Amino acid sequence: MRRPQRSALLSAAALVCAAVLTTTPAAAHDAGGGSDPGEAAVIGADHARAHAELRRAAKGTSAYPQARRTESLEALRLSQREANSAFDAALSGRFTDYFPSPDFGVHVAQLPTGKVLLFSFSRVETDPTKETGPTDRIGPTNAGRAFLWDPAKGTGPGAFKKVTPPVVLMPDGTHAPRPAPFFCAGHSFLPNGMLGVFGGNTGGKGGSGAKLSFVFDPWTEGWYRNRDMAVGRWYPSVVTGADGRQIIMSGQSERGTGTPTPVVERFPALGQPVPWRPFDIPLDIASQRLRTDAPFRNDYPHLFSLRDGMVYGLGRDADQQWLFDPRAETRTNLPRRPADFRGYGSAVPLPAGFRGPDSVLVLGGDPRDPHTYRLSGGAAGRWTTQEPRAFGRTQDDTLILPDGKLLTVNGALDTRNYGFGPFNPKADLKYRQTELRGADGRWRLGPAQRLPRGYHSNALVLPDGRVMVTGDELQQIANDPDIDDGMDGSIEIYEPPYLHAGARPALDRVPAGELAHDAEFSVESADAAGVRRAVLLAPTTVTHAVNTSQRHLELRMTGVRGRTIGLRAPATAADAPPGYYMLFLLDAKGVPSAARWVKLGKR
Repeated sequence: MRRPQRSALLSAAALVCAAVLTTTPAAAHDAGGGSDPGEAAVIGADHARAHAELRRAAKGTSAYPQARRTESLEALRLSQREANSAFDAALSGRFTDYFPSPDFGVHVAQLPTGKVLLFSFSRVETDPTKETGPTDRIGPTNAGRAFLWDPAKGTGPGAFKKVTPPVVLMPDGTHAPRPAPFFCAGHSFLPNGMLGVFGGNTGGKGGSGAKLSFVFDPWTEGWYRNRDMAVGRWYPSVVTGADGRQIIMSGQSERGTGTPTPVVERFPALGQPVPWRPFDIPLDIASQRLRTDAPFRNDYPHLFSLRDGMVYGLGRDADQQWLFDPRAETRTNLPRRPADFRGYGSAVPLPAGFRGPDSVLVLGGDPRDPHTYRLSGGAAGRWTTQEPRAFGRTQDDTLILPDGKLLTVNGALDTRNYGFGPFNPKADLKYRQTELRGADGRWRLGPAQRLPRGYHSNALVLPDGRVMVTGDELQQIANDPDIDDGMDGSIEIYEPPYLHAGARPALDRVPAGELAHDAEFSVESADAAGVRRAVLLAPTTVTHAVNTSQRHLELRMTGVRGRTIGLRAPATAADAPPGYYMLFLLDAKGVPSAARWVKLGKR
């Protein structure tokens, strides 16, 4: 959603975005809905608001006609084809599928069922030169939505399933029921594979924090509501710690934009069991306020639980880098980051072999700075400047691939600005180019994606090793092949170079039960003799370039006998927090198998 970044270095785009409604709830309700009082008296207020939304949508369609969207998408297809003709798929990978999605994909999560959860908001505008979502809306138009994509069913409409969030009554003065407006929330995985989702938008005041707390259960494919948090949060960050509990920080409070909360909470509260088994559904469970605080001046800080069991909170402001001890409930200072304020950009816990990550690479967030910055963990911490990418970009997403390389997709000049001013769909081609970081730490540009994707763009690694790219509602509606068909979004598929380097090794069987940390176990592969590496890759859940869930660990190979490969699990829960992981086998050329899911952690 539209969110001004409160900093001395506010961008021009953010200043444009800061021009928001500041009316009273009743006035904002009328202004947002645009309903006619006479019509409301005859057919009722809710019905009148629905009519007003239809009129608004029709106006948006005429202001930005379908022909313009169709021509734009075709131009992007042609420029992508021309740009990518120079790239060898075996060296740089390639983009393959491009298909419609029923959701914008502001939030995405790779579930342990193999399906992908996408959720965002119901659009209130079809003109991409205007705000698409209900940031300032008071009442039922301020609503969320969610869908599941099942890659096993292909790429057509039948591969998607609607999973509507619970209907709630928001404390916005109207108490009108609507699907929970949980867009721009924070989320991470619980040990039982469920996704905890915290916060959302109450509406008005430039957007304000909701106290909402939910889990999405991938096994029943349903949402479950828990007790409200202590404070409202819009744009919070969440990370899962070594004990399987989730730590929640930051976010704009219920008082509105410009009031980030310093309150830190944990879910579930101590004294409540951590949801461990697939049928342990958290319902009406409380979170717990920690004794320490997290006074981030800007929202969506990057949070990482590293192998020392500490949570590293990396704020957007250079002087707000902190180390949190979730057990002692304390906060200590880390060294100031070398670079200045950074907007939305990615950060990645770097692979560290058999152990959990002990350092983080911070990328993007400043279009003037192409450098990357590494924080080495520990109580003292240490920042070093690493190899730069080809150019600076914000709103980028950087993923750890199964072979340990890093991939950057998406990006822009600034919030809703792709090089030619805010809320202008025209984009500089460079922001569509991918970048790959090799084992030597150096970056090189790769093929271009179809759509430029900046604000609200996302990406994740699928179990088959491909990469799903989605998000950015402005670009999606600007290039919608049919703005009236209900398929608002789009998904692109990228195949990394390893999928063009030869046949893939098989992974035929993995343990069905829980794997204890540091335990030996075995898997079976028809290609066992050619396997050289086995890795665990944590599934991604990401929004606004904030991905706290990524993790890559090598597994020790203890022997190969025929089809059987002996492996040893990561040593501790601090190395690899309990939960579901994708297990890949790789051959000598780094070609990965398709993954199988394993459950790490045993009570």
